[in-house]
Amino acid sequence: MKQIFPIILALFLLAGCQPQAANPSSSTPSEEVPALTPIRLPVGYIPNVQFAPLYVAIEKGFFQEQGLDVALDYSAEIDSVALVGAGELPFAIASGEQVLLGRGRGLPLVYTLAWYQDYPVGVVSLEEAGITSPADLRGKRIGIPMLSGASYIGLTALLSSAGLTEQDVSLDVIGFTQLESLVSGRDDAVVVYAANEPVQLQAKGYTANLLRTSDYNNLVGNGLVTSETQIEKDPELVRKMNTAILKGIMFATEDPEAAYAISRKFVENLGENDPVQKTVLAKSIEMWKSAKPGWSNPAAWENMQNVLLGMGLLNEPLDLAAAFTNDYWPGN
Repeated sequence: MKQIFPIILALFLLAGCQPQAANPSSSTPSEEVPALTPIRLPVGYIPNVQFAPLYVAIEKGFFQEQGLDVALDYSAEIDSVALVGAGELPFAIASGEQVLLGRGRGLPLVYTLAWYQDYPVGVVSLEEAGITSPADLRGKRIGIPMLSGASYIGLTALLSSAGLTEQDVSLDVIGFTQLESLVSGRDDAVVVYAANEPVQLQAKGYTANLLRTSDYNNLVGNGLVTSETQIEKDPELVRKMNTAILKGIMFATEDPEAAYAISRKFVENLGENDPVQKTVLAKSIEMWKSAKPGWSNPAAWENMQNVLLGMGLLNEPLDLAAAFTNDYWPGN
């Protein structure tokens, strides 16, 4: 797999970047440069090193090469998929369950580029709790940010892998205070972003066990989401966004040091050589890697739908062929 990455990266970096021969008959110094298309892109979280591919795509001009001027929107309170589905925004970064739940409400959402190949949710516990498999969660008090979203879906899938349900555990809604709730003894385990809180625990000297949802069920992680309306109106814009973001992913994957340095321009107080945040980036990169970066796995969509049906969040199976597409994958 490692040999595939440099080849794909080279192809992307070369595409659209070759110097063009001068053609006096087709341009003059007085010609105006075409205006860039402004794009507001909700990402669903605060500025963080995990968004390195997007920072890279902005800083290295990958969006600009595609004629785009992208501004990241960190407003966690906005329902980005609802705005995309209503045609008020062209794109958002969201995970697979949001797409399926939105389509279940009649929103014409379409997932066009898989960023995370592994679902990024996990459950972490201190070593002394002896929680080394999903079955060990039975009867435990589990802290969770909220009873919705990726954390809730990821925990449910993890429990289901051991034949457990929400009724077999005690859920404690704690917001984003997982580390404090765990080390204080309030909870036996907490639901986390698998590349973040476990790294912080280790840095603080704790020995912890991590159960990753992706080790037990292949689900659809974060990626680029648009709408059927946007695809019909401007399919080329969708392809351009996919191309620029995937170039950012590939660059960050191949050169984490450069990606980290670029992230410092976008993430306030990100240290020049913060070992914890560098490890968070490295762990995140492992979740992005694939023999075919950006490609959606149909089996993961089937799995995701089955989890949502089992939770009663979907009333009936959806047409998954309409929920995602690989037609705008840059390799096509």
